[in-house]
Amino acid sequence: MKYVSAIIFSIAIVLAAYFLGNAYIERAQPKGVISVTGSGSENFTSDLIVWEGRFTTTNQDLGLAYKKIDNDKELVREYLEENGIDIENFVFNSVETNEQRENQYQNGNYVGSIFKGYELSQSVKIESEDVELIENVSREITELLNKGVQFNSTPPRYYYTKLSDLKIEMISKATEDARLRAEKIAENSGGKLGKLNNSSMGVFQITGQNSGEDYSWSGAYNTADKKKTASITMRLEYEIE
Repeated sequence: MKYVSAIIFSIAIVLAAYFLGNAYIERAQPKGVISVTGSGSENFTSDLIVWEGRFTTTNQDLGLAYKKIDNDKELVREYLEENGIDIENFVFNSVETNEQRENQYQNGNYVGSIFKGYELSQSVKIESEDVELIENVSREITELLNKGVQFNSTPPRYYYTKLSDLKIEMISKATEDARLRAEKIAENSGGKLGKLNNSSMGVFQITGQNSGEDYSWSGAYNTADKKKTASITMRLEYEIE
């Protein structure tokens, strides 16, 4: 009886050692994983334009300067409305006043300044979904100069109002691209794709079409071009069976 018990005990020790050994090997050699990066891009045309300009006047008499800037404002308003821009699409900011002085020197030493007059300026911001109209008006701004308005404008900026929907579409494309890449790699290695362990999204980039812009680690957001390209990357990590 003691002999049988000893045999059973020995077998139990061998089995325990076998299972513990296998568990150690499995932990030391975890399942293979594969990490892939997929990308998605889409070309689109901006549907919102923002254009800004500023007009200025200078006079030694502050009262006359205000009359001139107010008259210029009316000329600018009339110009915008006559060219088809609705009044709700533009807004005038408050008038800025700066005292102009000229520094005086004697023998290279500063001795004071002379009052030269007041410079008044006012800016206007135009925002519209009629991109083509605003582009055309911005190009013909010399009409205001011919009316005596000292008007300086900035290049239009272009935006897209459906950016959230576009971003979701890009994420879907990038994820599908990454999955296909992972399946191909797994197939070529003689395995098959297992469960998804992790996923992370890269930076959303918007660049001008054919502009040669560099991507930014924090994300590029082009506003200078009407036609743009949106792109994003997705990084996926799968198990390989």
